[in-house]
Amino acid sequence: MKLRILAACMALVAGTAQAQLAPADKIQTSAGALTVQPIVHASLLLSVKGINIYADPSGDPALFKGLGAPDIVLITDIHGDHFDTTALASINASKATLVVPQVVADQLPAAYKGHVVVLHNGGTATVKGITITALPMYNLPESPAAMHTKGRGNGYVLTIGGKRIYLSGDTQGIPEMRALKNIDVAFVCMNLPYTMDVPEAADAVLAFKPKVVYPYHYRGKNGLSDVNAFKEKVNAGDKAIDVRLRNWYPQR
Repeated sequence: MKLRILAACMALVAGTAQAQLAPADKIQTSAGALTVQPIVHASLLLSVKGINIYADPSGDPALFKGLGAPDIVLITDIHGDHFDTTALASINASKATLVVPQVVADQLPAAYKGHVVVLHNGGTATVKGITITALPMYNLPESPAAMHTKGRGNGYVLTIGGKRIYLSGDTQGIPEMRALKNIDVAFVCMNLPYTMDVPEAADAVLAFKPKVVYPYHYRGKNGLSDVNAFKEKVNAGDKAIDVRLRNWYPQR
């Protein structure tokens, strides 16, 4: 009996260790320290001056345990790894402002309808002093049959304490990404066949030259993308770009 109890405890500890989130980073802004907490895949939490901003909360509700309640939730698209009503409930988003594309707003449960800001590509809103601009995110070549069509979902640029933070959403190295200016922190996806491969992601990053870039959303159909190769390619082209590799898959 004791051996069975010990084995069960060890399994529980192992499971907890597997689900351990990557350590949070701090980025200095004029509004104070911005905390960057990777969660899983496309999900992350940005916190500054007591304001919690979740991007694409999705996945195991246990991953969000102990994290602060949201003030703002950004959702990029309708796919389940971005729009997850179970995760929204687990972070208690019922009082948060949800910034979403129209296609997500159309599918939100009634409990969230009263505090939704709908942004179309190119639209801008200010929520709790944070400026949020929606950008296109889509597959190339453009096609009505693409998994991500232009105009449906949003990438986002947030302005927080004088810093510009870019969230790519599901996209390829589109002209709108490559034309970005003065980006301080970027979160860039790379996972075939849904978005882009590592060389394309590195080439796009070298075009808009963020000061800091996090590869995220890098689990594809055939496993995890080689983020070390991404870092090598980016820094071969520009050593000044701070490529930060973090574990976005705590359950693997």
